[in-house]
Amino acid sequence: MRTGTQHVDVATAELETALRGGPFHVALRAAITARGLPLQRVQHHLSRYGVKVGVTSLSYWQQGARRPQRPESLRAVRALEEILQLPDESLIRLLAEAEARSDPERPTGRSYRALMEASGVLERLLTELESPPLDGGLHTLGHHERVRIGARRELLARESHHIVRAHRDGVDRYVAIHHGDPGCAPDRTTVRALENCRTGRVRWHRDTGVLVAELLFDTRLRAGETFLFRYAFEDGTAGASSEYVRGFGFAGGQYALQVHFTETALPVRCHRFTQHSAAAPRSGRQELALSGRHRSVHLVEPRVRSGIVGIGWDWE
Repeated sequence: MRTGTQHVDVATAELETALRGGPFHVALRAAITARGLPLQRVQHHLSRYGVKVGVTSLSYWQQGARRPQRPESLRAVRALEEILQLPDESLIRLLAEAEARSDPERPTGRSYRALMEASGVLERLLTELESPPLDGGLHTLGHHERVRIGARRELLARESHHIVRAHRDGVDRYVAIHHGDPGCAPDRTTVRALENCRTGRVRWHRDTGVLVAELLFDTRLRAGETFLFRYAFEDGTAGASSEYVRGFGFAGGQYALQVHFTETALPVRCHRFTQHSAAAPRSGRQELALSGRHRSVHLVEPRVRSGIVGIGWDWE
């Protein structure tokens, strides 16, 4: 009898078909079936990669009830490609295609795949800086960010003013992240420590436009202490910018974003939006009126939630 062999052949053929055409949940289910792994074993293997995902979430993913969206979930997808012996980027590609179908209006420069590639690069750069896990021992109480758009419609600079509270002893730095617009040159982007900090190590990746920089404090904070610091990134190396987004891995304090435009280059309309994650469709769109005197728009989140918030604008 060849029943067992036939079953394996069928499962393998179904997996190959699913990996070529998707969708993601069908490919994931086919891969798990082909490897003969119960979800509890998949979860166990993921934990060995340092990734925590519940059996319920895995079940939802393979049923198509949910898609991996959070950074931890996206790391799990990369680990699953290894655990299930799949080609590199095979599941990630299917997620990117699903995102493109759900949000066809998103600019190609900020596509899901581009954000995923930047996410992988960011992890490597943070490792180079020996960046502490999670939030680096700091809780954000307030964050005011000013973005300046130049006469060529480029992202000229952005300045951040942080108010933080340490939740463990010995915190003496903050790692700032800048993700430039498509075509930017992170090696020509300048980091400026403006108040209560100084610039430490800086690392960048040219192809993705990601730059990370240490901002060193002049003191070691003790748990419960608050601290204020200010820094800026001066860019201006890319083409026309059409949006600015800010991602939050954790719930936190107040966030305010201002986008200032040059008088000779004003957009025709502006709007704010939110997004549960890089893989989720955008929602919460709200038109923003451009201030005549200050040529700016802004948004305020009294208490941020995990996810993405941003401002977009149209030039014509």
